[in-house]
Amino acid sequence: MSAATAEKSAATAKKSVKATKKAVKKTEEVPAVKLKKAPGEEFVTVGRRKGSVAKVRLSRGSGIWLINGKAVDKSQLQEDVRMRLERPFRVIEDENGFDVRAWVSGGGWMGQTDAMVLGIARALEKVNAEWRIPLKKAGLLTRDSRIRERKKPGRSGARKRFQFSKR
Repeated sequence: MSAATAEKSAATAKKSVKATKKAVKKTEEVPAVKLKKAPGEEFVTVGRRKGSVAKVRLSRGSGIWLINGKAVDKSQLQEDVRMRLERPFRVIEDENGFDVRAWVSGGGWMGQTDAMVLGIARALEKVNAEWRIPLKKAGLLTRDSRIRERKKPGRSGARKRFQFSKR
């Protein structure tokens, strides 16, 4: 290798070092946002119903609800959905003492609601083990295992048969 190419490669290396130092300075200037709370303050659970899955994070707070990253006011929800979602809190007699963050996917609105209820009940059980008895008595810790039956070949649905013709 000649002296000229060695000098060029050394100059290129110095430039790349300067560029990385600038990049490091830029990233250091941005303040780090603390997203997670201290361990023991946030309780994470999963609830399922039909084809729906709800990942629920429950923490002590002022009753803020975030569903799929959007703030939800309880008054905006349909009455039956709101009643179902508040049921675990009514059982333990503490309706506004927790913040709920949930990510829900799959299924329809009723399956998603029931999946969230199961996730909330499981998280409340983690918060206080004494709440297990009233939650279990209310049927909130039982996973409803009924799922949609698959369509069978040669039929129009899972069980529906074609109309029988005698002649």
